[in-house]
Formats: sequence, C-alpha cells, structure tokens
Amino acid sequence: MFSSPFLTLFYKEIWRFWKVATQTITAPVLTALLYLLIFGHALENHVQVYDGVTYTAFLIPGLVMMSVLQNAFANSSSSLIQSKINGSLVFALLAPISYMEWFGAYLLAAVVRGIVVGLGVFLVTCWFAHIPFVAPWWIVIFALFGAAILGSMGIIAGIWSDKFDQLASFQNFLIMPATFLSGVFYSIHSLPAFWQKVSRLNPFFYMVDGFRYGFFGQSDVNPLLSLTIVAIFFVFLSTITVHMLKSGYKLRH
Repeated sequence: MFSSPFLTLFYKEIWRFWKVATQTITAPVLTALLYLLIFGHALENHVQVYDGVTYTAFLIPGLVMMSVLQNAFANSSSSLIQSKINGSLVFALLAPISYMEWFGAYLLAAVVRGIVVGLGVFLVTCWFAHIPFVAPWWIVIFALFGAAILGSMGIIAGIWSDKFDQLASFQNFLIMPATFLSGVFYSIHSLPAFWQKVSRLNPFFYMVDGFRYGFFGQSDVNPLLSLTIVAIFFVFLSTITVHMLKSGYKLRH
C-alpha cells in the first residue's frame, strides 16, 4: 500500500498543475492542434509515409506522443526548480518520506500530466483523419514508458538546475531537438542513409515509432526492438535519478 507521505506529495504535484490547467493542459493541446493544421494542410497531398495512411493520420500519433513527452518533462522539472527557488523544497526534504517514495510521487504525477495532455491532443485532432487502433496495448505501453522516461529526465534536470536559465538550456538543447528529430513529422526512411543512422541513436525515436505502430501496425523498426531500447533507457535513467535523490545531490548539500 502507498504511504500517507507519498500520497500527500503525489496529490500536491497533481493539484499544482491542475490549478493552472489553462497553461499546463489547454495550451499544449492548442499548440499541437496548430502543428496539425499547418503541417497537415501543407503536406497532406505531397507526403504519404505508409500505404493506405494519409499524412494527417500519420502525423496525429506523433503529435500526441510529442505532447506526452514534453509535458511529462515539464511537470517534474518545473516543480523541482520552483521549489528550489521559492525555498519550499526544504519542507519536502524534512517530511518522513523515503527517496523512493519521493521519486515515485514526482514520476507518477509527471506521467499523469503527460497522459492527460496526450489524451487532450488526441481528442481534438482525431476528427481530422481516420485513426485505427490496430494494437492498442502497444499504444498504452509506449505512452506510459515515454511519460515515465521524460518524467525521470525532468527530475534529473530539476535537481541539476539551480535557476530557470539552466533548466531552459536543458530543455532547449536536449529535450526539444531530441523530440523534433524523433520522427514526429516524418519517417526516417525518407532521410539520407547517414541521418537514418543518426536517428537510430535517438531513444525518443523508438518511443514515437513504437507508439505509432499501435495505431497503424506499421513502423520504421520492429516494435519489440523499440520496446527493448525504451525499457533499457527507462531503467538507466531511473537508476541515475534514484541515485541523485539518495545522495542528496544539490538537494541537501
């Protein structure tokens, strides 16, 4: 069973982003809709990635997953940096809660926000194209793994950063490029051979590709390979995050 401190911290993190839902949920949904309207309108009659799948239909799962990833990262990272700057982090550190519960509360809240925004994006974009659900469990698995991975990365970024400028650098020079170059707007098979190899070094690509497979039953790589890489990446990042929390890096020292 979950402890009371864990549930309290988890509830605080959920309530934190829910109180400003216009900013944390509505705004990213609107952004994704604008991406769909612009790219879908411009490329609908010029690009077809999979047989029998329109470009707009191809684009929608990518936008959903991009929204899941970016918002999961934003939730945990912004919460930690805000707590550091306003001095409220000390109250969480003094609470009778283990570092594993601390990690779980922040991670689970990030997953919740990522999934909520992803569902919102899907609900407002699915009207623009027919979206099948060939393998729904793949959709769920990759969405949860993707949100958890970016939630963990957000905790790392929040712990490492001492001010908003450092967090913005982490997001602008790592998260955003990795997300936009993950095949959200294109198939890597449309790229030159060199850039295809570079794309395969990006773990975000496997999250998006595996997620899209759940809708169409088609993907750039085998979904089992994508799941293996994503799972290994999650374990790797979680290990680093838990170690940082356990050691008190930039939290207690």
